[in-house]
Amino acid sequence: MDIEAKLQLVSSEMHLEPAEETPLTTHTPFNPQTKGPCGHSPAEWQDLTREQKRAMPIHMAAMPGGKRLPMLKTMLTTACERDCYYCPFRAGRNMHRASFKPDEMAKTFAELNRNGVAQGLFLSSGILKGGANTQNKLIDSVEILRHKHNFPGYVHLKIMPGSERDQVLRAMQLADRISINLEAANEKRLPALAPHKIFFDELLAPLKWAEEIRRTQPAHKGWHGKWPSLVTQFVVGAAGETDLEILSTTEYLYKSLRLARAYYSAFSPVANTPLENTPPENPWREHRLYQSSFLLRDYGFDLEDLPFSGQGHLPLDVDPKLAWARTQLADSPIELNRADRRTLLRIPGIGPKGADTILTARRKGALRELRDLSSLGIIASRAAPYVLLDGKRPAQQLSLL
Repeated sequence: MDIEAKLQLVSSEMHLEPAEETPLTTHTPFNPQTKGPCGHSPAEWQDLTREQKRAMPIHMAAMPGGKRLPMLKTMLTTACERDCYYCPFRAGRNMHRASFKPDEMAKTFAELNRNGVAQGLFLSSGILKGGANTQNKLIDSVEILRHKHNFPGYVHLKIMPGSERDQVLRAMQLADRISINLEAANEKRLPALAPHKIFFDELLAPLKWAEEIRRTQPAHKGWHGKWPSLVTQFVVGAAGETDLEILSTTEYLYKSLRLARAYYSAFSPVANTPLENTPPENPWREHRLYQSSFLLRDYGFDLEDLPFSGQGHLPLDVDPKLAWARTQLADSPIELNRADRRTLLRIPGIGPKGADTILTARRKGALRELRDLSSLGIIASRAAPYVLLDGKRPAQQLSLL
């Protein structure tokens, strides 16, 4: 099998591994005319030829600082000894398998990078001969890429279940971002997805080690002079978990382990797996989880603020911030000329940038009309029902029936 065919095969299911993409992506086959995971079409990638766009598993990715770049998302091997119920690579499933050796993977990516096809690398793997053995091969791949091929760019490296603490440390010295998928909301739900994984010892422990390393050791002086960011992923809808369970764990990870973000992947059944007859999860549930996750991370919301039903689920027909405002702010609007940043972030239509813009504008004078908000880039119509402007409710145009 030639390198191109092998790369296509090992990367064929990488949409199941969210990494640097925005939420609510469309999981369609790679096509030069369709939008990529971050809303960019391959036609916008000026360095790629039409043939390369069709052949290579390249994803437009948004970096933590906002920059966008074409990233190769791939695996060292699609062979795996684990039998996770939802996974297309599970042991015993009838499918073509392919593997790269570490030096082969490093060389392949280095050539793509030199040709302008890929500027970043997301590297994962199936598990063979234990998580620690597989992690060594992942680390070897990035070490060769960094030291032999002198690649200074972005690397997101997966941490395998069963990895050792020293391996996590070495991965952190080489990568810009590391991640290990918790998959389930908690230890009670994990057996329904991955019966032979151990939630605390194999999955949560490496996340804790990574934060302990960041907290107690000086940043590695290697590639970027700082420790990598930390992310995880949940599979949503196949284990009977509630949104409350998922977001309880998410809140813990944000507050205690300084997680950069959580990814949520709405379950979609894979043929010839134990969950092939389980119905797919509504993608709107994934979207509401992302919105709530950002409220916890960026907007100062607590878990108790989120509009869970009695069964522990978020409403699908309204975004959680608006649902909160309808119950908490409709009769107690916020005075925009006096509210602090945390309070401003509670108002629909106002995000972190908008709150900062309002605080700056207030130094020059009071905000008195909705057009003052619109001029600042605020979605005034969304904020209007929940604010006071100089002590008065803003006049709103009635919507036409």
